[in-house]
Amino acid sequence: MLAASIQVSGEPLSAAEVQDICDRLREDGVRLLSVRGCRLSDRDFGRVCRGVAASRCLVQLNLNLGVVSSIGRAHHLADALAANRSLQTLFLHGSPLLDAGLEALNPALAAHPALVCLDLGDCLLGDAALALICGMLPPDGAKSGLRELTLSANPRITTKAWARFSVAVAHSSQLRVLNLDYNPLGDQIAAMLAVAVASSRTLEVLDLEGTGLTNQSAQVFLDMVENYPTCLRVLVLAENEVSPELQQQISDLLSEGEEDGREGPPPPPGHAPSSALQPIREKPLPWLPHSNSSLPTVMLTSGVDESLLAEAEI
Repeated sequence: MLAASIQVSGEPLSAAEVQDICDRLREDGVRLLSVRGCRLSDRDFGRVCRGVAASRCLVQLNLNLGVVSSIGRAHHLADALAANRSLQTLFLHGSPLLDAGLEALNPALAAHPALVCLDLGDCLLGDAALALICGMLPPDGAKSGLRELTLSANPRITTKAWARFSVAVAHSSQLRVLNLDYNPLGDQIAAMLAVAVASSRTLEVLDLEGTGLTNQSAQVFLDMVENYPTCLRVLVLAENEVSPELQQQISDLLSEGEEDGREGPPPPPGHAPSSALQPIREKPLPWLPHSNSSLPTVMLTSGVDESLLAEAEI
């Protein structure tokens, strides 16, 4: 049976539709499953999770925009992740997890043998959750760890927790893409992140859009990329109080480094390059409840979607 890409967006899912998804998961017929912003009962969510647990070929799972809407659902998902061995990419953007939800998910996330891309943007996370995320960035390379991490729009996290996180980023042996946009970081945390970038042997993309930065922190980044070797290729500073001239100088220097053929360490064996695991990312929005009717409608494919699945090839 050919693997399928199943994508449903912003629609209620009937019991029959959920049964069809579960059957395909158990038959190893799905590699990319997206039920972004969909409405389904707790019972049906549990059924989907059991299908995820049974699947041996599911690579990408998108539950963005409030699908994981309760602590009970977080526990169901944790059970699925504990049993699954194939998933590489998990999107939970816009799910009201809170710290308790991430605490429920953490053991399965931290122990998953293949997961390398995780989106926890706009999940109402706080300091306790960020401390757990630090544990997903191992320093010694003994475990693969996350290569792409999105923490956009989690304003409950304090400066103290971001400082600790910056140290974890500096010592991460795998992290290549880090999205922190729309968090109130300010210049103090940005300076710590600049040190982390300078220390990192892998980080290539850092998104700091709309994080309350000024020319002060931009100058620190400029000095860093001008005077020290770094793997960084992309630094996003849009929607900050940073002059266009400084942004352009930084961009030019990073472009020069890329043209010089600067490269980070090779990816770990058996994993696709980071770009292959990064579909279009959710931009931070207020959490959308299940009753929202303005989301896009259904796209469901029953055959192989080559353009999408090729990007998720292992």
